[in-house]
Amino acid sequence: MTIISYPLKASALLAIFIFAFTACSSSLKTDSLKQAVENSDRNQDYAARDNSRHPYETLSFFRISPEMDVLELAAGGGWYTEILAPYLKDSGTLTVSHYNPEAGAYFKRSRDAFEKKVSSNPLFQGVSVVTAEVPPTQPYVAPASKDLVLTFRNLHNWLARDAMESVMLEAYNALRPGGYFGVVEHRAPEDATLEFMQTSGYVSQSLAIQAAESAGFALVASSEINANAKDTKDHPKGVWTLPPSLRLKDEYRQKYLEVGESDRMTLLFMK
Repeated sequence: MTIISYPLKASALLAIFIFAFTACSSSLKTDSLKQAVENSDRNQDYAARDNSRHPYETLSFFRISPEMDVLELAAGGGWYTEILAPYLKDSGTLTVSHYNPEAGAYFKRSRDAFEKKVSSNPLFQGVSVVTAEVPPTQPYVAPASKDLVLTFRNLHNWLARDAMESVMLEAYNALRPGGYFGVVEHRAPEDATLEFMQTSGYVSQSLAIQAAESAGFALVASSEINANAKDTKDHPKGVWTLPPSLRLKDEYRQKYLEVGESDRMTLLFMK
């Protein structure tokens, strides 16, 4: 059998090249994110919760890329920072917001512990830490300087201080046009009262979307990556009854371990 070969036109060759380059670039991004999640240098207590927090799937849903300038709001103990910092170190930047250490003893202890991690743990190399008041008293970062703003399980804290929308406005102002805002939060029932949400640690998905849209965002997509149908959301100590807090300690411990971590919404918005 004779095989006839025809010369490809330049446009076809260019299309093939672009497709191959895009596929390769996407694969590299995926691989580097997987490497950051699977890094054996991570805190092993943190890594043990990957099956509950789904960092690879969550960050992929938020369309993260290693060349982005990223702001993580209210980094806490640095659970996600530990993944984000190595992932962004070579091509992007990571800024995280944290408590004002002058706001009280608890805030000082938490901020000091985080600063110690940044200065001593190689995984946190290159992280820039900024103070973020809640409600905001000044811009967290320069306007239109970020490609992606992230927050994980913080909306309830802002809602309890009547600051959820104002912090979301800071996220909006921080982003370049077309930038993304990724949100993970404990999900309240849609018929939950404001009082319940302010004290239980849960926020309804509709209220979260409404607050983000009021700040100027458009909802791009929602995901059930972090959903948990076992979470009845009627616990005696709110969401902190569940792992990892287990606020009741040994009382009904096995029951709440079997429930697992909270049912969470995962939302992606765009400026």
